[in-house]
Amino acid sequence: MIRFGTGGWRAEIGTDFTKENVCKVGQGVCEYMKKKGKDEKPVIIGYDRRFLSKEAGMWLSEVLAGNGIEVTFLHRSAPTPLVMHTVKKQELHIGLEVTASHNPPIYNGIKVIVDEGRDADLDTTDELEAIIEGVTEINSIPFSTGIEKGIIKYWENPFNDFLDDIINVLDMKAIRDHGLRVLFDPMHGSAAYPLMTIFYTARCTIDTIHGDRDAYFGGMMPAPTKKTLGELANCVVDGGYDLGIGVDGDGDRLGIIDSNGAYIGANQILVLLYYYLHEYKGWKGPGVRNLATTHMLDVIAEDLGEKCYEVPVGFKYVSSKIDEVDAILGGESSGGLTVRGHIHGKDSIYAASLFAEMICKTGKSPSELYAELEDKYGKFEMCEFNLAFAREAKDGIMKTVMEDRKLPDFGKNITSVSYDDGCKVYFEDNSFVICRFSGTEPLLRIFAEGASAAQAEGYIKAWKDMLNV
Repeated sequence: MIRFGTGGWRAEIGTDFTKENVCKVGQGVCEYMKKKGKDEKPVIIGYDRRFLSKEAGMWLSEVLAGNGIEVTFLHRSAPTPLVMHTVKKQELHIGLEVTASHNPPIYNGIKVIVDEGRDADLDTTDELEAIIEGVTEINSIPFSTGIEKGIIKYWENPFNDFLDDIINVLDMKAIRDHGLRVLFDPMHGSAAYPLMTIFYTARCTIDTIHGDRDAYFGGMMPAPTKKTLGELANCVVDGGYDLGIGVDGDGDRLGIIDSNGAYIGANQILVLLYYYLHEYKGWKGPGVRNLATTHMLDVIAEDLGEKCYEVPVGFKYVSSKIDEVDAILGGESSGGLTVRGHIHGKDSIYAASLFAEMICKTGKSPSELYAELEDKYGKFEMCEFNLAFAREAKDGIMKTVMEDRKLPDFGKNITSVSYDDGCKVYFEDNSFVICRFSGTEPLLRIFAEGASAAQAEGYIKAWKDMLNV
């Protein structure tokens, strides 16, 4: 069964991510496009640096070409934001990126990007799943034949428009004048070239670690967390760099290391950029976050005379709400954000560039800027617990949480409970706890935020005790 979660279809290589299933996805995309009358434009196909990513991109191309649909095939690995930008810029109907994003190296997958460069919505993926399940015959031609016939075309340098659109909105002079020293960790992924090009153009000193292709990601998860960026933090301090930047395998999630080695996580990045764009660059408008992301954004927005909107997990909900309310930016605690006027998906390359601009324009380090926000708005500490579960255990937990709607005894007043996406419990002091299943991995996730880590951990412990996990 091929199922699309919050970030596309992902599966274990060799078990479910096989040539047969990749081709079934390709055939399903073809039949979906013909059904919707959207087969008159080419499909752009990109891929990250994972094991079999380029090959899977070629398999998809062979199926699309076999169904008479033109393919623009990237001649080098590329981050997901580039494919989204291209679909938007060239007014295409479909783009495909072969990636499992931040998942462990045994996974690969396919992200489907639709009109305006958006993540495919639930209606689209539901319909696509049904079509794929009914596929009985796959039409395909060899990749070389598609090239000879001109139905598959290589795109030698796809980065120009993407890079120019980012560079044109940055204060490049401020970055040049500052002389920023940056250490970049692409985590063996596909975002190295575009981000380094931007920083070289801004005349920064930029060095890299983990810039080579490694299908095992150096034995680490290709996600820019405090743990996985530990080596980057040490190297930033030892090398005297102003900034460390880490991005995930397909370039849509971001983590920052300050000059003192402090990890600046997704929640901090989100509120820092919102405050910077609103107060320093003069952008006005609300913010958007998913329900597992810091409530500090709400408090800041309210103080600035704005509003913060909450949406379910899945960046398609964030980008949709940004358009609806003309928000300055939107993001999520897992490390992704986008900014008004850019693509409708997560982009660590643009976000990292804005972060560098913020440091240069303010003359302050991220830690200094965040300390100022904490002095003004208070502390917000988030903790997380992830539990891998056997498939048969999911139903029991789901029944307890979502059907029986049992809640732990948190020892304090609850202001409201939401079941829109898992179970989220809100408290009167702006703290919260959410219990939900991951949409991309077999994990139960419990997120909690409080005025201290101890408070947040207490909320998580209450859930763990009740669920006996």
